[in-house]
Amino acid sequence: MFGKTRQAYYKRKEYNYKERLNEDLILTIVNQIRETQKRLGGRKMLKILKEGVPQQLQIGRDAFFNLLRREGLLVRRRKFRVTTTNSFHWLHKYPNLIKGLSPQRPNHVWVSDITYIKTYKGFLYLYLITDAYSRKIIGWQLSDNLGSDNAILALYMAISQLSTACKEIIHHSDRGIQYCSVKYVKVLESHGIRISMTENGDPYENAIAERVNGILKTEWLYDMDLKDYSDAYRAIEQIINIYNSERPHASIEMLTPSQAHMYTGKLQRLWKSYKKEVDNQQYNNETNLTMSHQEINENKFVNLYQD
Repeated sequence: MFGKTRQAYYKRKEYNYKERLNEDLILTIVNQIRETQKRLGGRKMLKILKEGVPQQLQIGRDAFFNLLRREGLLVRRRKFRVTTTNSFHWLHKYPNLIKGLSPQRPNHVWVSDITYIKTYKGFLYLYLITDAYSRKIIGWQLSDNLGSDNAILALYMAISQLSTACKEIIHHSDRGIQYCSVKYVKVLESHGIRISMTENGDPYENAIAERVNGILKTEWLYDMDLKDYSDAYRAIEQIINIYNSERPHASIEMLTPSQAHMYTGKLQRLWKSYKKEVDNQQYNNETNLTMSHQEINENKFVNLYQD
């Protein structure tokens, strides 16, 4: 009656059953990943899935995102802001040495920043030092205050993982008083580490450090109910271990930071930046507008000359 054979009907029915079964298995794996990485993005989760499931369970990108969307498992971005940087001070500020620089090895550029963590007993502050090449967190310190001594403890943790062969390191940070302090600068200089700082207060000048802060907070910390310092310290220690050893990064060929830290040479970036395109489009629009004004003036001149 409908132009379909009995065989085609049962084949389609069997296909639907297998497809739903595969989706259930994939969702089970997704929920297991979300137990430790609650806000891990879809692309990174798909990469983990493809490495850990048999070939017959493989799923395409669009189908995977449709599945997550249908099951309400997509993550939404959330933004909060607490000021941790005081750049208005008399201490010496250093120039930006990494402008246009692309690190080609681990321990070439370190980026530092401070972010906040909310607990029932008030705010805590997390001092981070990240390797710009591998995105690995190599130094950190949790404190209930914004003193420069905490930044120094994070710095010593990063220095402790160095081998004697590591030289010509650039330490990049914002112009916060912690990083400009005499004690912090002395530690850097005593280990032969060059000092670099942001110049215009633009977050893009310390984008990697800002990005790491955002990952830790949006994918883990915002969903945690932390009671006090000891509770937060245990959580941070576990989160950093997962971040370094389990979470893939699109900026480093979907490797984990610990994996990328063993590489040298350029790592492919698997995401697209629209900022440069927007800037170019704005430039083109302004150029076209200028040309239009020039054409108008030229036409006026021609008409005046003809008259």
